[in-house]
Amino acid sequence: MANHTVKMPDLGEGITEVEVVAWHVQVGDTVTEDQVLADVMTDKATVEIPSPVAGSVARLGGEVGDVLAVGAALIDIAVDGDGDGDGAVASAPAGPIPAPAAPAAPSAPARDAPPRTDAASRAPAPNAASPSATTQQAAAPRAPAVSDGDEKPIASPAVRRRAWELGVDLRQVRASGAGGRIMQADLDAHVARHGRSPAEPAGAAAAAAAVPARAGEDTLQEIKVIGLRRRIAQKMQESKRRIPHFAYVEECDVTELESLRAQLNRRFGDSRGKLTLLPFLVRAMVLAIADFPQVNALFDDETGVITRHSAVHMGIATQTDAGLMVPVLRHAQDGDLWANARAIGRLAEMTRSGRATRDELTGSSITLTSLGALGGIVSTPIINAPEVAIVGVNRIVERPMLVGGALVARKTMNLSSSFDHRVVDGQDAAKFIQAVRGHIEAPGVLLAT
Repeated sequence: MANHTVKMPDLGEGITEVEVVAWHVQVGDTVTEDQVLADVMTDKATVEIPSPVAGSVARLGGEVGDVLAVGAALIDIAVDGDGDGDGAVASAPAGPIPAPAAPAAPSAPARDAPPRTDAASRAPAPNAASPSATTQQAAAPRAPAVSDGDEKPIASPAVRRRAWELGVDLRQVRASGAGGRIMQADLDAHVARHGRSPAEPAGAAAAAAAVPARAGEDTLQEIKVIGLRRRIAQKMQESKRRIPHFAYVEECDVTELESLRAQLNRRFGDSRGKLTLLPFLVRAMVLAIADFPQVNALFDDETGVITRHSAVHMGIATQTDAGLMVPVLRHAQDGDLWANARAIGRLAEMTRSGRATRDELTGSSITLTSLGALGGIVSTPIINAPEVAIVGVNRIVERPMLVGGALVARKTMNLSSSFDHRVVDGQDAAKFIQAVRGHIEAPGVLLAT
């Protein structure tokens, strides 16, 4: 037997390090050539690392959450014969880096560890490797079938993550993809037939599920920050640390806008689709940006260069079970209300299901964020660096207002926005939001231009 060290491959695009977000093998497991060993996350994507050889796992190069440099030892595999010895590098995935997705999670029935008591919490942490049930194996093409026995399901990180959220055991899902690979459509069909697992909480609730503490007992649950959650934390911290945020809040009367939206949905909803508030806000921002191009820009503070965009690539902050992500509505200035509404809906669905591509998740020039009905009265959104502005939408409330000397009920909403004060002056920020407000309060212009 000889030792074959698989090193972290160069994934291109100047990437120097990656984070291990899931192991698909454990020490002692037998692996085949091209079998997926681990999922690693770059700044832009989750990538599967395949095995270049067949053998048995002798050592893992780190735990889930560890950051490894390109060229570092990822895993040691014992192989028959002389092998290739140390220094072997796994082949990088062919073609473009796979689409960014929520961090890979173990396929069911793997779950987060249960809460521990105070005494248990002082014990050494267990190995973070995923159960071998998540190991992917190469298989010959076959008809759709349910995995049986110890056969291990083949699925992408996005499919495994979604199955985990739904409480679905991938071994029970009929696969239709090449080589017995489970596709998103297979998961959809399984859920349509059988529903999600009633025994398991779904999505983020699974991580928070805990046995209620008995009287006098305090249970502790340690949750390691890894994958997308870590990326979000790092980016938000970096944005807040490096950007001098300037906040500006303005109240808007959306009574006429909401009336217009209701009329359009009654008349065109069946033929052109229902309109939410978002496409109206996108259009209002697009029109205002034409007069204030300095807010539709990126700032590289290391080189001191501001890059203004002539097109509006609107980031739409979207909450997913894995965390906040920002798909991009490209060339928002070119779409009408319905075109942008369809595009926003598609982007949101793709992002929440983990199927958004890297191009759909990068390249925004300004961001719109909304918590919908939970939007509160005022918020202070963090700028999506290297952008210089973000517009936050608060909830709509109905309250009495004086209009022409008469007390009437009006629907109002606050816009809570943040700007990079190094690039956008306070007066310009205020005038920009006032322009957005003007378009919202006279919504006919949103249809006429």
